[in-house]
Amino acid sequence: MIFGLILAGGKGTRMGNVEKPKQFMDLCGKPIIVHTIEKFVINSSFEKIIVLSPKQWIKHTQDIVKKYLPNADKVIIIEGGSTRNETIMNGIKYIEENYILDDETIIVTHDSVRPFVTHRIIEENINYTQKYGACDTVIPATDTIVESCNNEYITDIPDRSKMYQGQTPQTFYAKRLKELYMSLTEEEKEVLTDASKILTLKGDKVYLVDGEVYNIKITYPYDLRVAQALLGSSDIK
Repeated sequence: MIFGLILAGGKGTRMGNVEKPKQFMDLCGKPIIVHTIEKFVINSSFEKIIVLSPKQWIKHTQDIVKKYLPNADKVIIIEGGSTRNETIMNGIKYIEENYILDDETIIVTHDSVRPFVTHRIIEENINYTQKYGACDTVIPATDTIVESCNNEYITDIPDRSKMYQGQTPQTFYAKRLKELYMSLTEEEKEVLTDASKILTLKGDKVYLVDGEVYNIKITYPYDLRVAQALLGSSDIK
């Protein structure tokens, strides 16, 4: 079985002084998260789309899904965790308790505030995971990457041709991801930035899926303005 996990646990503090988490902010007449869920609902590969929300926003999420996606029987809203990876583990736990968690169970994890993910990206995530075991969506870095270990001066400038910017989806065999996560020490968990690092820390390969420049994460007010402009473009499929 294949499940979509929409990660909506963030509070959006970088968006500024807003009254609600950024995933619930309006984008051209609909909450951002609705645009994102729609991309998964129309894909027939998914058994269910599990939306992981902050506890206090579960009812609100249920209400907007019912309002904007009245026929979305595939969508389930549950509570997320205190961190990104704990949120993913909550999704896996739900699958384990309500469906079958076996060696073939795949989860496609995606940021709730990346509403421009395409059908092609989702399909390639599923196909690459079935073929290779795990994958991550990326685009080549266009700017020079500067490293500073002390936040004062440059300690390295890596070869840009080997650098990529991470996006989502990130897709995994759920049982394998859970096993690796549970095997991590507390020190290892502290250095996690996303789910792919769980695998790389343990030596598993994570293959690259080509993302899109416009598969943006809406984090700052500027991003919201860019997203409004992108929705007016006919080039995004």
